[in-house]
Amino acid sequence: MSRIETDIMHGWEFTLKEPEDHHFQPVQLPHDWAIHAPVNPNMKQGAAQGFRDRWGIGWYRRNLALEEIKVGTVYQLQFDGVYENSTVWVNGKEAGGRKYGYSRFTLDITEYIHEGDNQILVKVDNTSFPADRWYSGAGIYRTVKLLELNRNHLQPEEIQVKTAIHGDMGIVTISTGVSSSVKACLTDEYVRITGVSAQDGTIRVEIPSVKLWSPEQPRLYHVELSLYEGSQIVDTYGLRIGVRDIQMKAGKGMYINGRRTKIKGFCIHQDAGCLGIAVRPEIWKDRLMAFKAMGCNAIRTAHHMPASELLDLCDELGLLVYEEPFDKWTGGSYRRYFETEWQADLECMVKRDRNHPCIFMWGVGNEVEHQGQASMLEILKMLKDHLLTLDDTRPVTYAMNPHFKYESNADLSQVKDIQQFVDEVSDTEIYDGDERVERIRRIAEIVDVISCNYQEQWYPAIHEAVPDKLILGTETYQFFRGHSDQMQNFSDEVPWMDVEKHDYVIGGMLWTGIDYLGESMGYPAKGWAGSLFWTNNERKPLSYLYESYWSEEPMVYLAVMDYSLQDEGVKEHWDTPRYASHWNFPQFNKTVIPYMIATNCEEVTVELGDKRMYVNKPSSYPNRMITGYLPYLPGTITVRGFIRGQEVCQYTVKTAGPAVRLGFDREELKLEAKAGYQKLFTVRAKDSEGTPVFRDSSKVTFHVSGPAEILAVDNGDLSSSESYDAHWMHMYRGCVSTVIRFTGEPGRVVLSAYSEGMHPAELVIHVI
Repeated sequence: MSRIETDIMHGWEFTLKEPEDHHFQPVQLPHDWAIHAPVNPNMKQGAAQGFRDRWGIGWYRRNLALEEIKVGTVYQLQFDGVYENSTVWVNGKEAGGRKYGYSRFTLDITEYIHEGDNQILVKVDNTSFPADRWYSGAGIYRTVKLLELNRNHLQPEEIQVKTAIHGDMGIVTISTGVSSSVKACLTDEYVRITGVSAQDGTIRVEIPSVKLWSPEQPRLYHVELSLYEGSQIVDTYGLRIGVRDIQMKAGKGMYINGRRTKIKGFCIHQDAGCLGIAVRPEIWKDRLMAFKAMGCNAIRTAHHMPASELLDLCDELGLLVYEEPFDKWTGGSYRRYFETEWQADLECMVKRDRNHPCIFMWGVGNEVEHQGQASMLEILKMLKDHLLTLDDTRPVTYAMNPHFKYESNADLSQVKDIQQFVDEVSDTEIYDGDERVERIRRIAEIVDVISCNYQEQWYPAIHEAVPDKLILGTETYQFFRGHSDQMQNFSDEVPWMDVEKHDYVIGGMLWTGIDYLGESMGYPAKGWAGSLFWTNNERKPLSYLYESYWSEEPMVYLAVMDYSLQDEGVKEHWDTPRYASHWNFPQFNKTVIPYMIATNCEEVTVELGDKRMYVNKPSSYPNRMITGYLPYLPGTITVRGFIRGQEVCQYTVKTAGPAVRLGFDREELKLEAKAGYQKLFTVRAKDSEGTPVFRDSSKVTFHVSGPAEILAVDNGDLSSSESYDAHWMHMYRGCVSTVIRFTGEPGRVVLSAYSEGMHPAELVIHVI
């Protein structure tokens, strides 16, 4: 028999009480029980976990009906991620589990099952302290599969694909991990090439006129591997690959297929606002496409392995990925696992993901303790050396913090709990430039690329000390940049300018691309708001500045300063000036208001009503961000962008009247019928002429008819305590969103939005 892989995402039940029959309630996977937990301002580690009281032990169960147990067949359960510390029983017998909540694990359940009904019971223990520094969620939150395999089968984690380019010829070398006969069939829409394994299990395939994978053109080939016993196929396994060449050239930069490429990246966590960490791939696809549309070409999966489907999407969309297995080592939440689990978790990441063309670099940690000291360097070398035994085709690095050291006058002989002391002692910034660079130099001796968090102001000094290594900004601020004498400063020197300025800097990755739950700076904020997108995928004004840096498509955008808007609780140096794209200031009468214009055009004009305001070219501003002032006169502002004297784009902001109706971003669309498929839709308040009413905060109630259900609501406001698990929510900055889940049946779905005093909105979805 060939392999059968079946997703088992439906038919589960869940309880937070003891696993007795009457306690369980039906749930669908992916599932995050913490996102619906009550908000508790006083909860243990509340700021880190978004004040959602997620502590406890959860139980999942499911009946697995098997008509027969096939002779010579191996049955496995595969969990792509369970947060956290899971134990799995099958028919009352313990089959295994996993401690670390981000690692995939596969259990052989052949000896535990029988024909007929089989009970799967999963315990998820979220009582260990501390949890992650960000919202970790809780539950079976990624894909679960039942695998039915021949006793002699391929093991995907042992398969390794390497590619090379010779002229217009692509060379694909596949290590199959088995000594049996294996055939490979490589195809795209134009070619079909076969190869047969040698005695060592290696297959070599040559692709004439190869189509290369790159962020601009993410071309993929499908490879199907067939395992033979004699003339019979006993297993098949398929994967997508990309042929590309990535080179790091000292002093010159990163080259993909011979073309110099700058990393225009976002760091991301894995939650999706109202959905918590239970995020299906189609939700992430919409997010990634929004990132890509503004010129982003890379993401950092900070600070752990992502869902495997996320990497499939990055392969498909052309997004480079910096992946790392864990955050800290002997500190933070991973300290309870590091000594016994680091090797298994590191191997899980590399073996699971090394065949993805999107991955351009491996990280082995982030902002760890004792940075640059002998004990840290020893661990760093250990991790890198082991990773290279698994994959030697990519650079290996580590994301450095801005160089802090432990300082204390305490008598260590009197300290009873050293680990607690280390966690509680104050961190002190290193101000001595020579000491800072020396620590970086020690780390640079081990890593392949120097990865810096928030250190743009020291790039020249780092490069002078280590000229043979390139630099990547693994975390950067959005707007403010540090000073050479200290980590943080509040001059408007945008960190991206350092990437453009230096060839030896291969890019920067903003912290973060999209708001996330947890890592709050204090109640009532439930998460991190210092990003370019709100949690409901709405763009923030500064995202357009980065679009002007990153995108070649002509664009122009205007926003005005508005400090009447609420404080979102952003940590100060990750914050930005309070810009907003609207022209409604009823409290003012001709008051002069600051504005910003982001554009990648050569020239810009500004019109307030029928009066032109003259502005300088973007190139005359240090950050190419045009700034100025406009008197508040209700009406229309029109900004036009010009290239070589020709108008190529424009942007309009108009004073809105009272909100009289709601409106979705579209009125009708078609979707393919898929069980469990989810989609986020946004409704906006509009005046009688259809102008969005930015300041409206009315309560909106959603209703859906047809083969779908409302799953959650989100307005992007992390300071709100309104429930995500509802059919209503107040608008934030004039809009609110809902996620609906489709049953998989074809039909006509009508999503409606209602608000008192406004005409309702209706969206028709044809599910076919």
